[in-house]
Amino acid sequence: MESQGEGVGMMGPKELEHHKVGFPELIFRFPDLRLVVKDVLKSREVGEFLSGALAGAMTKAVLAPLETIRTRMVVGIGSRNISGSFIQVIEQQGWQGLWAGNTINMVRIIPTQAIELGTFECVNRAMTSVQEKWDQNGHPKVKFGSISLDLSLSWISPVAVGGAAAGIASTLVCHPLEVIKDRLTVNPIDYPSISLAFRKLYQDGGIGAFYAGISPTLIGMLPYSTCYYFMYETMKKSYCQVKKKKSLSRPDMLLIGALSGFTASTISFPLEVARKRLMVGSLQGKCPANMAAALSEVIQKEGLLGLYRGWGASCLKVMPSSGITWMFYEAWKDVLLTERRLP
Repeated sequence: MESQGEGVGMMGPKELEHHKVGFPELIFRFPDLRLVVKDVLKSREVGEFLSGALAGAMTKAVLAPLETIRTRMVVGIGSRNISGSFIQVIEQQGWQGLWAGNTINMVRIIPTQAIELGTFECVNRAMTSVQEKWDQNGHPKVKFGSISLDLSLSWISPVAVGGAAAGIASTLVCHPLEVIKDRLTVNPIDYPSISLAFRKLYQDGGIGAFYAGISPTLIGMLPYSTCYYFMYETMKKSYCQVKKKKSLSRPDMLLIGALSGFTASTISFPLEVARKRLMVGSLQGKCPANMAAALSEVIQKEGLLGLYRGWGASCLKVMPSSGITWMFYEAWKDVLLTERRLP
């Protein structure tokens, strides 16, 4: 009997081809990055993110002087009335003083509004979707012995949850820019530029200095942001039902946005006063220990009305800001999401 090796050796060229061991051909194909980027840019989330950024930038460019006056009055610097503050800023710093800190304000508001509005839309949709699925498939139940709890989400407002999440997310990411903006607005002599303000703030207190007042900010942001978005969506739906409209016109958005901002600001304003006092307290030589101490200090010196010092200037800024932001936001969504109409 011939060995296997000898048999192979006596084969011809054509026979050898049939006995060759074949290996699978591995082909690596990288995705077309241009198509990936194009798909991402066309997504609903990116469109909402960009709409929020553009709306915030346009709004702040128009309303920067009101933001300057509001900040000065809230922290107790200068005149106690709006017209007096305007005149005082112009006399001391010229017309440019009304836009003090506006560069950092623009840098701050673009990511803030983008994150805030984008987060609100995403969380609101996610919560609504979960509620609908639970209603269709039945609610999960938790049993503790003989007690059975039905975990229904019908009592939770997706809009309120989305508003709270939006405020928390934007605050955590953009709070350092808010601190820098207030320093530039309140004390432009010691903080003449953004880069110098960053360096000086870091030298004085390290990373923690950029998050001065973060606790009262989050505490104050929760009621404001929750109320703000809840009021806007509630008034929008009610108005459309009464007027039998499918959507709001631009003037309607301006009005309803202004009213929602007014309501939210009025409810949470004392917390805003305490927050501002904590954030700029070191500039005045002393800083309250916490939010309760800041509120107590204001009440002792100025009475209960002191908790609403600067409220008029705040409403003068918040109302047009809220209305214009919603108007610009919805307008940009119409432009950026034309290929994918919202339900």
